[in-house]
Amino acid sequence: MSTFDIKQIVSQRLGENYELHEKYINPTLVKVFRTIGFDRVYTKAKGQYLWDKEGNRYLDMLSGFGVYSIGRNHPQVAQVIRDVLDLDLPNMVQMDCAFLAGLLAEALVKRCPPHLDSVFFCNSGTEAVEASLKFARAATGRSKFAYLDHGWHGLSLGSLAIMGNEEFREGFGEMLPGVEVPYGDLEALEKALAKKDIAALAVECIQGKGVRIPPEDYLPAAQALCRKYGTLFFCDEVQTGYGRTGKLFSFQHWNLEPDIISTSKALSGGYVPVGAMITRRWIYQKVFNRMDRCWVHSSSFGRNNLGMAVGLATLHVLDEEKLVERSAAQGQKLLDAINGLKSKHEMLLEARGKGCMIGIEFHEPKSLKLKMAWKMIHAAHDGLFAQMLVMPLLQKHHVLTQVSGNHGDIIRILPPFVISDEDIEYFVHALDDVLSDCYKLPGPMWDLGANLVKAAMRNKGEKQAEPAAAGAR
Repeated sequence: MSTFDIKQIVSQRLGENYELHEKYINPTLVKVFRTIGFDRVYTKAKGQYLWDKEGNRYLDMLSGFGVYSIGRNHPQVAQVIRDVLDLDLPNMVQMDCAFLAGLLAEALVKRCPPHLDSVFFCNSGTEAVEASLKFARAATGRSKFAYLDHGWHGLSLGSLAIMGNEEFREGFGEMLPGVEVPYGDLEALEKALAKKDIAALAVECIQGKGVRIPPEDYLPAAQALCRKYGTLFFCDEVQTGYGRTGKLFSFQHWNLEPDIISTSKALSGGYVPVGAMITRRWIYQKVFNRMDRCWVHSSSFGRNNLGMAVGLATLHVLDEEKLVERSAAQGQKLLDAINGLKSKHEMLLEARGKGCMIGIEFHEPKSLKLKMAWKMIHAAHDGLFAQMLVMPLLQKHHVLTQVSGNHGDIIRILPPFVISDEDIEYFVHALDDVLSDCYKLPGPMWDLGANLVKAAMRNKGEKQAEPAAAGAR
């Protein structure tokens, strides 16, 4: 009998990544990666580093969009997976109460404020958000939601309804009823809540898109308005949770008391998808309020042994290695070092953030030649300048970063908390070098920008041609 050998398959076929995705998964994504030069084949990962098949090492300043807070392939989490597999535990019996799920729920509640004492497990951040919306409706008897512009909460249909980024809704039809509120505008928020038909206000205490931090008094005042009008206060901690901002949860920076939080990403340790919604017991019991409703909201894989085990292991690593504190310390070093470049580079507006969640924003330069080049890039698309920087950071310096959304001149960095002082120095040097190349006019940076403009114009032409092509079919 032949055996299935995944090591042999990887050895023989690694390198076909983009061809396989182009044929069977998402050819548009492949086209984007090839256009911006991100079509690397990574073969190894450890801590804050990736290696490609040529053996080049890369500094990972994205950590899987915030998943790898404790670093990639952490040995303690890997060992826990092996141990659970060796135990041959019963898994997903469903007609029982899973032991490891109880342990992880206990561990999460111990780390939360006392009022957050009930946990629902699922598989991802957007599922945790979906659960939050359903529980909020059940608890309040209200159907609408309020959310902030530029907010990001996930891409499933319910989560999309509270998405403050309109471009992600295009083509998906009617959403759940909701009210978008301008970020930081308390008067507009009170106007929305005063009708007393809003089940919950969804907020990211620090917004992922652009890494926007509110005025110091905004979130406490928003929470107070929710209390005044009977609206639940829902903090989405999917990206910001488990130390990303230098505290276990970002709402702790403002001493808030949310009614519901959604979490995922870093809880997984980077190995097994896991999500958790944590809420007040009375809200939880509004959903499971009768014996015939004990399964009214559930997930087949939500309490699986591996997901629960990696969650427990990740919390242990965060505590043992003091990584929440390290996120705060290393993030501050990054912020200070990046902002130290402002006097040297007129295009650098600021670096902002908390912990290892940082947005680097650029703005229009004052010198005439640079201003003309800047305007040329922005005439094609208002997100191309940041893309123009991200590409050489990868290609020239082997640093993986990301533009922060489709619009705006912002690069978002989400490094693993294990990032070293030497890594910080290397990243800041790389950013300094790339920005310095922008002063060479004409030069390779602006040639790259011109190529991005051409690609953007081709993309516009293809989109305009789509309706005619659809009519021909």
